Amino acid sequence: MMNQADELQFDEKGLLPAIIQDAFSQQVLMLGWMSRESYELTRSTGLVHFWSRSRQRLWKKGETSGNFMQVVEIIADCDRDALLVRVLRKGPACHTGMITCFHNPVDKEDGK
Repeated sequence: MMNQADELQFDEKGLLPAIIQDAFSQQVLMLGWMSRESYELTRSTGLVHFWSRSRQRLWKKGETSGNFMQVVEIIADCDRDALLVRVLRKGPACHTGMITCFHNPVDKEDGK
């Protein structure tokens, strides 16, 4: 894990995209946004925390569903403006009950 939030490049709103990946299956589970505070909480507790852009507040993944995500590893990309968070998940990642939030194929028109 990285030692300092200061090394990360948060955007103008103070957020950083965090791709959440299952540590065993390698499946991409979801994309969330981390503020400096949610990043620090994630590091200190070992459970994934996000900043909710719609509710404008911190939230711990699983706080209402019980589907917590335990951090295995946090990796920054080359520009340090995005994170890959590898996790052990308890239950589905998506609020719809699906394992991953990425379950809606987008078909190309006219077979192109």
